[in-house]
This record gives sequence, C-alpha cells and structure tokens, in this order.
Amino acid sequence: MNALEVRNLTKVYPDFTLDKVSFCVPRGHIVGLIGRNGAGKSTTIKGILRLIAAEGNIDVFGKDIFKDELTVKQMIGYVGGGFRYYPMNTLSAIRKAYAPFYPTWDQGKYEKFLAQFGLSEKKKVKELSEGMKVKFALALALSHGAKLLIMDEPTSGLDPLSREEFCDIILQLVREEGVSVLFSTHITSDLMRIADDIVYISQGSILAACPLEALLGKYRLAHFPSLAEATAANAIGVKSVKDGYEGLLTRDMQISEDTVITDATIDNIIVHLEKANEEKRYG
Repeated sequence: MNALEVRNLTKVYPDFTLDKVSFCVPRGHIVGLIGRNGAGKSTTIKGILRLIAAEGNIDVFGKDIFKDELTVKQMIGYVGGGFRYYPMNTLSAIRKAYAPFYPTWDQGKYEKFLAQFGLSEKKKVKELSEGMKVKFALALALSHGAKLLIMDEPTSGLDPLSREEFCDIILQLVREEGVSVLFSTHITSDLMRIADDIVYISQGSILAACPLEALLGKYRLAHFPSLAEATAANAIGVKSVKDGYEGLLTRDMQISEDTVITDATIDNIIVHLEKANEEKRYG
C-alpha cells in the first residue's frame, strides 16, 4: 500500500491550471517534488491537504481524503516554509493550542522530540533560530502519530549546516519512525542526499515521476563547441555557456566521439527541460 496516491488532481485558475497531476509516495520513501517557481508545487500540496478546492482523487494509506477527511488528516504531518506563529508566544503556548486538535496527540513522543532536538518549551518563537523553528514544526507534526510528512520548502531559510542536520533528521525519522515523506524544495542538493523518488512538475503538468536514480540515469549533459554541433546532435534545451553550448542527451542518443559528456544533475535536467518546453511553447 502506498502512503499517498494522487490521481488526476486538477485546479483551474484564470492564469494557471494544475492539469490532472498523478503520482504516488511509496510507503517508507522520501519523494522530492521539484519544478521552477510557479510550476504548481505549492498548489499540488494545497490540493492534497484540501486547503484549496480541487478535483481528483487522493488516498492516504488507502483512505480517501474526500470521504474521511478528519481521519486522514490525523495521519498527515505538515511542515511549511517559514514559521507563522506569533513571535512572542512560548513553545508551550503553541503546543497547548495545537495539541487539542489531535485526539491521537502523544505527549510522551512530543517530549522525546523536544529532547532530541534540544528545544525548551520556555523559549519564545522569536528566540529560536530558523533551524530550531523547523525542528519545532517537525516535533508538532510528528507527535500526533502522523505517518505521512508533507513539507513545502522547509529548508529554504536554513544555512548549509542546518540543512545538513535537517536531512539527517528526516532520514532518521524514515528509518526509525516509519514515516513517509513528500518534500517540495528548490534546493536539489538536499534531494540528492535523501530522496528515493522524484516528482517533476512543469507548467502544471507532471514531466516525470520515477526513482531518482532513473531520472538521473535517463539523461547526460553534453558540451559542444558550436551551436551547429549541438543542433546536429538533437540535444535537448541547448543553451550558451562560457566555453560553448550545452544540452541534454538521453542515454539512447548517438554521439560523436569528440562530444564531451558528463553526468547530469537534477539542476541540469530542470534547466534544460524547461528551456526545451519554453522553445516548444513560444516556437
């Protein structure tokens, strides 16, 4: 059974359409949700959580969120980018306001996470670093028995060391707590460290939903001395770089012996596929 199944999720705005988005989060997996700004990542997460009205089907551990919303939301923990609690509130006050919404709240588990993360309930929000704020959000999200963790840009304000620590925590939660994770981020180096699978969304549609290794294995980054050679090789999303031109090649494409090939990163794949899409759209 998958932790999350999203089928044909659709939301129409005057200037944007989330178009029949479908993917899954396998149980015990960390799935990275990637795409450029405005691609539909946050709209997808809001649709899953029913923070916006959207069409489609959403199952969490086999339960339909539209038919059994309260039960399903007990199984979900949410961590967003930024921390939107009043800065003068203590962590104790926030917990006292938060916990009654969850009949499955486990105070013992909450206190265990506070100790693990080095947090004191006497602290005020304004006294916490950005990393500590994210840890507190995690403690709240996981202390009511949530088995699916949905995160929207949680590391966007963190320094490299805090992001490293955050990634270590997520891996530990998956291994020791059995949590499954959907993780939206622009910081692809974090995904390279912890993600099992990737869901890549562009202009409201899914371009790829597959294991991370399969996505990285599909493409190579090719460097060309001239635009003519890049065009002749049918490279994808060709762009000018300092020492010539570069574009993506799929593994089955034929290449000349003098073409310089390197492994493609997630960033390379996003940049060149987006450029190819723009060229198709605008001709």
